[in-house]
Amino acid sequence: MAMDKTFDAKTAEARLAALWEETGAFRAGANKRRDESFCVMIPPPNVTGNLHIGHAFNNTLQDILVRWKRMQGYDVLWQPGQDHAGIATQMVVERELALQQKKRTDFTREEFTRLVWEQKQKSGGTIIGQLKRLGCSLDWSRNAFTMSGAPGAPEGEEGNFHDAVIKVFVDMYDKGLIYRGKRLVNWDPHFETAISDLEVENVETDGHMWHFKYPLAGGETYEYLERDEDGNVTLRETRDYISIATTRPETMLGDGAVAVHPSDERYAPIVGKLCEIPVGPKEHRRLIPIITDSYPDPEFGSGAVKITGAHDANDYGVAKRAGIPMYRLMDTRAQMRADGAPYAEAAEIAGAVARGERVLSEAEADALNLVPDHLRGLDRYAAREAVVAEITAEGLAVMTHADDPRLGGKVGAPTLPDAEAVPLVEAKKIMQPFGDRSKVVIEPMLTDQWFVDAEKVVGPALDAVRSGQVKIVPESGEKTYYHWLENIEPWCISRQLWWGHQIPVWYDADGGQYCAPTEAEAQALAPGKALKRDPDVLDTWFSSGLWPIGTLGWP
Repeated sequence: MAMDKTFDAKTAEARLAALWEETGAFRAGANKRRDESFCVMIPPPNVTGNLHIGHAFNNTLQDILVRWKRMQGYDVLWQPGQDHAGIATQMVVERELALQQKKRTDFTREEFTRLVWEQKQKSGGTIIGQLKRLGCSLDWSRNAFTMSGAPGAPEGEEGNFHDAVIKVFVDMYDKGLIYRGKRLVNWDPHFETAISDLEVENVETDGHMWHFKYPLAGGETYEYLERDEDGNVTLRETRDYISIATTRPETMLGDGAVAVHPSDERYAPIVGKLCEIPVGPKEHRRLIPIITDSYPDPEFGSGAVKITGAHDANDYGVAKRAGIPMYRLMDTRAQMRADGAPYAEAAEIAGAVARGERVLSEAEADALNLVPDHLRGLDRYAAREAVVAEITAEGLAVMTHADDPRLGGKVGAPTLPDAEAVPLVEAKKIMQPFGDRSKVVIEPMLTDQWFVDAEKVVGPALDAVRSGQVKIVPESGEKTYYHWLENIEPWCISRQLWWGHQIPVWYDADGGQYCAPTEAEAQALAPGKALKRDPDVLDTWFSSGLWPIGTLGWP
């Protein structure tokens, strides 16, 4: 047979790939000559489109390993499959709908998920074709998907992976390792869902820090002193306020306290006193306590920090330690809340709490809307402008000279004796959190979510390294490992999406929870009661973490 002058890779690759598949050359155990097994679980690519050069590189490395092990006679499995990739795949479909002037909420949940399944089948087929073109020696007879067998899955998407995910959730729930509660999360106002820390991009941006006066209750005064390093008094004045600085004035509406460091002598005379949030109708101004906590830095700003536990991670910690109520100000779109009782009524309740006359549960504090009536429904940035304007108009902004370099002017410029007095609004670089997909500013927000009690789960992992059963190389990595696991936070596993494994918990009219693999089993736990399923889905990583066992026949 004559040899062609040029090698036609396209024809040869297709012929060889067909031969490999026809003969089952890459099936698990093909041509094994020894009992030892060697298994590689492909990191499942997302069904959001096409593979990129990084996938080509990564899968080539895996292919080298598994082909080498086959040559050595091992019982080899290279497990193929794809990841449903919750928010990423839903975003692709929503983007396509937007081109048609449509949005997700124009459809029922079932209609929308059918569209996502269509995207999965289109993209999944493309991914399989690309991996075959690369010559990857995967056992395609075992191709898996992280939502196979889920309710509503179309023909051809049968499988047991969904069963594995649901079984793990129910088992962990029954063992007390999964619970629902209120915690501060990264809230994406575009997708209207919680997202993980890994999905947040912190970007340095040009920002501002506003300085405001919180008047002391009842017009009380104190002697404010500042000293130099040698203890000499450099400033002495009588004040009837405490000064705070903030980069987000709109969150002042939800303040629960003002905190100072226990060692900060400047504010010692007023610790335990009440001060007034300088915004909102004058006749309904809220009073909040001045407390001490280790968080405020006496050297930063005024040394006094407003505590808004429902909208800031550091403030959340202070509020939890001090028992300060956390008042949520925004809705899922990051607009100022427009629900609940009128402001006058809500402010009266919050005032009673500040005076120690009433205690609110976490749920009661969350239900209280402390946004003044005229600011309700505004976008958070429109509310910011309004809050700043109102405080400034009332003369409660801290003032400085117009040539103050903190305002963003030239550093070192001479101070003019007749410089105009202006509000102190520092021009500062700030780290701002953006959603890595939505590209909108993330709002830290107190919401109801499902969590894994990670502290209870990591015990065996810590013991394995401490006992020497698992060795970390290099040894210096042990310190990082211990610090991570010994300080681990609860893992937020719920997402407010439609595409994903829906959480297997149902509620009765009184809020009672019934966790079961199916609605029929949940109903058996609550005979005679009408049940409604939790609408949230699981974080993609909850199911992806089960990839090694869910693909191998468990449960």
